[in-house]
Amino acid sequence: MLLLISDANILIDIEVGGLTAPMFSLDYRFALPDVLFHEELAEQHGHLLNMGLEVLELDDRMVMRVAQFARKYKRPGRIDLFALVLAAEERCPLLTGDRDLRAAAESERIEVRGTLWLVSEMVRAGKISALVARAGYRQMHARGRRLPWSIAERMLSEAEAEQCISNAAVWRIKAPAE
Repeated sequence: MLLLISDANILIDIEVGGLTAPMFSLDYRFALPDVLFHEELAEQHGHLLNMGLEVLELDDRMVMRVAQFARKYKRPGRIDLFALVLAAEERCPLLTGDRDLRAAAESERIEVRGTLWLVSEMVRAGKISALVARAGYRQMHARGRRLPWSIAERMLSEAEAEQCISNAAVWRIKAPAE
């Protein structure tokens, strides 16, 4: 099962959109650094641990790498750099919507995915419908979450079209022969 290292913003987006349970039902492992969890999520989002969120510790060598990245990259917050280092160490994708963290990750050749990709994955996997995804996006928008809304709609339309094609293929297979 693919491990995905997340920053706090992605998890908050998904929770605000009411999509947390479907996200954790995907065939991925979701984790974040212990420092990031305790600093940004534990108080209001601690229940995510019961849903499957993993909290991983960074060893001393990794913490030193965070300090190196902090000198190299001025814009992502230091706490977010823990997620970058963890994704690099685990050789797995980083989930973030933060422009500066995304740029640093890309500079380090770390694959980056975001909220839009995650919602599209839920639709593609049949965990939610496009209708539920749109409702989630409306909740995110109403609560001031900052996402590229036109791209979100385009990606959702593409996922919806793929789902329709897939459903049609299944229907043809199950349809009685004439």
